[in-house]
Amino acid sequence: MKTVLNVFGFPPPRLGGSESHAREISRQLGIHGWKSVLSFLSPPSEEVRKFLDLPNVIIEVLEGVHNTAWRPAVGLATLLRKHRPAILHLNYTGFLSVYPWLAKMYQVEKVFFTDQTSRPANFVAVPRPLRTRVITRFLNAPLTKVVCVSEYGRRCLTGLDVLPPSRFQTIYNSVDVNRADEGQKNGTLFRRRHSIPDGRRIVAQLSWMIPEKGIEDLIDSAKLLLAKDANVHFVLVGDGPCKNEFMRKAVDLGVANHATFAGMMHDPMGEGVYAATDVVCQLSRWEEAFGFTIAEAMASRRPVVATRVGGIPELVEDGKTGYLVERGDRTAVVSRLLELLNNPALRRQMGCGGRTVAETRFELRKNTGQLLKLYGVQ
Repeated sequence: MKTVLNVFGFPPPRLGGSESHAREISRQLGIHGWKSVLSFLSPPSEEVRKFLDLPNVIIEVLEGVHNTAWRPAVGLATLLRKHRPAILHLNYTGFLSVYPWLAKMYQVEKVFFTDQTSRPANFVAVPRPLRTRVITRFLNAPLTKVVCVSEYGRRCLTGLDVLPPSRFQTIYNSVDVNRADEGQKNGTLFRRRHSIPDGRRIVAQLSWMIPEKGIEDLIDSAKLLLAKDANVHFVLVGDGPCKNEFMRKAVDLGVANHATFAGMMHDPMGEGVYAATDVVCQLSRWEEAFGFTIAEAMASRRPVVATRVGGIPELVEDGKTGYLVERGDRTAVVSRLLELLNNPALRRQMGCGGRTVAETRFELRKNTGQLLKLYGVQ
């Protein structure tokens, strides 16, 4: 039985897009008689472990693999020696590392890297200095392909001129539309769990609590919007180093009674956050590589208001599945939110449009099938 070793440079505490990807790729590999080894930064939570429990799956832990250091390199060598994979796929591990050469040393047939990099605001891709390009091409010489999760990401990497353009291929991140449907019954439970008053329409953003995600812009927009319509509630899902700072800002601006900081959720779709929400926001300031929560919102038939940055315009079609606004334009955010909140028919129309796009371009089984085709798994 041949083996694919997927190395993920993140801990798996919840059921998110990457965990769904790990399960689906394992499922499809199993159909073709392949073994799937999934390695994470730390042991999965019990819920995630059960979710990933398939007959062909082996779960490993490789600490620190997201950093370039001696210890994780030794750890990866141990996994390569133990499992002898035919294919190694690196996820969230950093573009510059010795890992591709380790794979070559252990006679791995194909090596892939998925680039999920979000870039700084107003990033412009220009060729790197010659020395950097030479080092990058040497370190990544054993790579079979670099998978980009959006055309924006592919343009960035080709613009940097760090590898030949033929080494890059776009396969969008994806979402399990069936799980999105299953979560629709839990919207009322979500409201009750977080004591959100009946009748208030909900605007939600699900993201890491850092400035680059535009949380401050959402809170500022909340103050402006509530001055026009007090029957709205803002839900912010996620954790991160700036969460307490954002909570204080909500208090200082007088919007705390209309805001719920829900913290990290183990299964946002399953726990009903999208089902309870009327409009989903993603007001990122930096250049997003993709936008998992946007895809999840679209699969859940919810319109999106998002910034026109990075790969987001590849997900949200302005005026059809939601609205795009310029980075930091709070006035436009408020205007678009009010337009959607006051027009249920428009919300339904855009939500249905988003679902169609999710099924067509971001569907989990279809996009995972593209990846197996890239692997050459028959």
